[in-house]
Amino acid sequence: MSDAAPPLLGGRYRLGRRLGHGGMSVVYRALDTRLGRPVAVKVFRSDADETSRRRFEDEARLLAGLSHPGLVAVHDAGAESGEGEPYLVMQLVEGRTLTSVLADGPLEPERVAELGRRLSEVLAYVHGNGIVHRDVKPSNVLITEDGRVFLADFGISRLADAVGRMTDSGIIMGSAHYMAPEQVRDDEIGYAADVYSLGLVLLECLTGRAEYDGSQAEAAVARLTRGPRVPESLPQPLGEVLRTMTAYEPDERPAAARCARSFAAELAPEAPESEPSRQESAGSGGTQEYHAVAEPRPRRRAPLLGVGLGLLLLLVVAVLLLVPGRGAPDRPVLPPESGPPGIGRLPSDLANLDGLVRG
Repeated sequence: MSDAAPPLLGGRYRLGRRLGHGGMSVVYRALDTRLGRPVAVKVFRSDADETSRRRFEDEARLLAGLSHPGLVAVHDAGAESGEGEPYLVMQLVEGRTLTSVLADGPLEPERVAELGRRLSEVLAYVHGNGIVHRDVKPSNVLITEDGRVFLADFGISRLADAVGRMTDSGIIMGSAHYMAPEQVRDDEIGYAADVYSLGLVLLECLTGRAEYDGSQAEAAVARLTRGPRVPESLPQPLGEVLRTMTAYEPDERPAAARCARSFAAELAPEAPESEPSRQESAGSGGTQEYHAVAEPRPRRRAPLLGVGLGLLLLLVVAVLLLVPGRGAPDRPVLPPESGPPGIGRLPSDLANLDGLVRG
């Protein structure tokens, strides 16, 4: 299809300026004349037969059922009558692609970890719904001015059945710079392929260059001869996460959900033990003691204190018996009684006291 697209697609979408294009499609800014909202319309360059068109529409409906804050939503799908190209109508995201962002230079590790967490969460959600992206790359990552991150074109490679595949002539179709090794070998492709591609994207964010560059064929073959070079200087566990994500064998890579947890752990601050909250410290002019918010320690002195007081009471009673004073009771009671009353009972009382102490 030429750039001179029909002004009204499907009798509903009025096409505007072109937002981008690839080897298989052109993306336009458009207006949904029925709902009066701006949308993005992706028109495919394809000579699909009727069976392929029906499959395209079935899978587009599947994608339209997905809902995630980091996923560019699919609103509609269709195809022009006759030999018209199929198209997808998607949520319009105002922002920059990650490709454009990286043109300004590499990103800080903290920002890469946050980007990895968000994109891994999106992949985990889509994988949980049985869909493989197959074409995770910087140009499919959209970042808005307020920092929201979107992963675009979910399932497009699956719908077109071309990206990440090899033609009969051996020409690789798709984004060879971010393919997993199994995609290059034309083996079965699963969720682990998306994890590998995301690992290469994040590595590029840190280094500022594609790990496998050159022509499509050169970039594809390169990963079959060597693994990605993850800098040893990267903070841990960020470096280790990227190494496992880009493992050669698919079953050695973590699931997207586990990647998200690893990136979240990388971002979590390490708080010192018994550290007071900022509000408590600020309220005391910087003199707040740490133990004010520490967990209470178990009271281990209570039993010993009770025993000590009991012994002290017995000793006081014994002294009163030995030193008679004015007003002292005629018959002090010291349980248990033994022997005659008065001073003559002292030996047996002391024996009882000794037994209580030693017992």
